[in-house]
Amino acid sequence: MVSEPPAISTVGELRASGQVQKHLRTELRDNLLAMIAAGEDPWPGMHGFSRTVLPQLERALIAGHDVVLLGERGQGKTRLLRTLAGLLDEWTPVIAGAELGEHPYDPITPASRRRAMEEGDALPVTWRHRSERYVEKLATPDTSVADLVGDVDPMKVAEGRQLGDPETIHYGLLPRSHRGIVAINELPDLAERIQVSMLNVMEERDIQIRGYVLRLPLDVLVVASANPEDYTNRGRIITPLKDRFGAEIRTHYPIELDDEIAVIAQEAHLVAEVPEVILEILARYTRALRSSPAINQRSGVSARFAIAGAETIAASALHRATARGEAEAVARLVDLEAAVEVLVGKLEFESGEEGREDDILVHLLRTATAETVRQRFRGIDFAPLVGALDGRTTVATGEQVSAREFLSGLPSLDGADLYDQVCERFDATSEGERASAIELALEGLYLARRISKESDDGQTIYG
Repeated sequence: MVSEPPAISTVGELRASGQVQKHLRTELRDNLLAMIAAGEDPWPGMHGFSRTVLPQLERALIAGHDVVLLGERGQGKTRLLRTLAGLLDEWTPVIAGAELGEHPYDPITPASRRRAMEEGDALPVTWRHRSERYVEKLATPDTSVADLVGDVDPMKVAEGRQLGDPETIHYGLLPRSHRGIVAINELPDLAERIQVSMLNVMEERDIQIRGYVLRLPLDVLVVASANPEDYTNRGRIITPLKDRFGAEIRTHYPIELDDEIAVIAQEAHLVAEVPEVILEILARYTRALRSSPAINQRSGVSARFAIAGAETIAASALHRATARGEAEAVARLVDLEAAVEVLVGKLEFESGEEGREDDILVHLLRTATAETVRQRFRGIDFAPLVGALDGRTTVATGEQVSAREFLSGLPSLDGADLYDQVCERFDATSEGERASAIELALEGLYLARRISKESDDGQTIYG
């Protein structure tokens, strides 16, 4: 929740209040150390980095270094960079109307210095929220020096100023991020000559435009993300620029299964209930793809693959509930199988796997399902259900088979509470949840080769 800014409107009132100016890196360091000392989490929503990436990032910020994150697509680099804004003071004073948002105690442009001299303690002050001090730029090949650093503004020259006058400059993104954080995504995509323009900003903290140097003591933290050089063919970070980043940190996909599931549950916008066990299968499936020799691992299997998968599963469940008139939409295993068909385009296969893509995906999905079933159903005796499916009795399911239709088609098990045992493992109480749990049990029996399964025209028959 955003609080109200302080009711201070002039630099005289600011001095009277005891406001102390802090440089950006000191501000970040102090706030980070205060959160660590208080036992607060400086990185909300970041899963799987607590023992690897985050300690390195914290040390870099305490040291006051610019940072570049290296990692394959979908590892949470951009999300991590965005959390840096939470380390800034919620409100900070700036000179009202100043082009670069300078601190009232420390104007750096000729125009702001002149105003400070002329107006003294009456210099107007406004307040900037931390969210306005984080700026993001997606590096593209058409990015120019003017975009990042600045250029001469012909309109100001036309007004009568001399060409060498610093006030003829239109400032770019980096100067305008003064006293803030600027994040550049996909840094290698910047043309090399554009990267060169960043060298002085990051080291000497000045800018050079059109042949003359304007000394600006810029107070800016530059952070960037990039794919490893062996993955992208679009460009590279030039050596002098790479040298100016104080910290180069490698990111990775979640190491633990629980972290993988947490990322999916946090990021996916689900339009229907998706039981945790379905998310677990999806997470195991994603991890299996990342270790498969058939998948191009230099490209990686993005976390967005699993997130899009969860959203597609939920959409499939909602579609069925609407079409069949169900009161609630709950995802089942059949929805997961349907989702895989639309996610193939998010994967890059090795060149020798043409024509085998579907077989590879089906095999890995079955492997992920079998691993989940073994963990979830350990200790349950399924012999009564196997005995009931004696060759004459079958159970039908499918994308358009409602939960009630599926449950009503289950064979009765005399004197056995097997179905209740299965549902208790997932706290499944509603029709949709019970159908999801029991359908998974049937798939587990099929994968264990204890019953058969036939799929045709959107319908699956267990028997």
